Amino acid sequence: MNHAPDKFPMSVTIITLNEERNIARAINSVGWAAEVIVVDSGSTDRTVELARIHGAKLIPNPWPGYGQQKNFAQQQASHDWVLNIDADEVVPPELGKEIRDALGAVFAGRLHAAAFSFPRKTFYLGRWIRHGGWYPNQLVRLADRRLARWSEPNVHEDLKADGPVLRLNGSLHHYAFPSIYEQILTNLRFSRLGSEDLKHAGQNPSILKLILKPIGKFLETYVLKRGFLDGIRGFIISVNAAHSMFLKYAYLFEPELLKQVDQSPEIKNATTDH
Repeated sequence: MNHAPDKFPMSVTIITLNEERNIARAINSVGWAAEVIVVDSGSTDRTVELARIHGAKLIPNPWPGYGQQKNFAQQQASHDWVLNIDADEVVPPELGKEIRDALGAVFAGRLHAAAFSFPRKTFYLGRWIRHGGWYPNQLVRLADRRLARWSEPNVHEDLKADGPVLRLNGSLHHYAFPSIYEQILTNLRFSRLGSEDLKHAGQNPSILKLILKPIGKFLETYVLKRGFLDGIRGFIISVNAAHSMFLKYAYLFEPELLKQVDQSPEIKNATTDH
């Protein structure tokens, strides 16, 4: 990518896999940045082609995990200040200006920060969601890479900064799920990955948690975080959150349950009969 003199001296990173529906919108929303890097993990659609058409620097890298891929992308940046966005996110003009103003103050020595956070607002089923934990969803996404690194769990990685993290007011726009079906597919994937993190943390299967955790998640999102104010959308979000939590703890039982089936005389007899 050409570092035009009118571009702002920072890098933007986006990790992708089959994001042809979103990638152009994401790149164009940060067209004011001097460098946009797309790290692709093997897309089979037009993601790579579209990223190049819209001026991004394309770097292929096999999938190592969410945090690992974001750390890899950050390491490829030409500038120390790096903004990370997902392919289904957009930096609206008002947030873009706020980012440039804040970093301008940092560069001029008027402001001291290792990173910046800002809220994320999600568009779901035709409307912006404003409650239920989806908003305000304060995220650290802009950081001096010399002082910051992504955590590397299986899912829900965070950008950790060694120094002051200041807040910006503008919201990042998130176009996460075009349908309920797409949301459920994502929940299925993330609940499996979350269960792997539980296993690595030494969590054993628990009937009590299998029952109470989903109920707690529903009450948290729908009642405590006022998801009910988003109407039927809020109810759908809360039920899906509870179901995802249920699956995360149900997966812990799966290996032992399958082992019990393997040891069942009835199953063994049925298998040998065929």
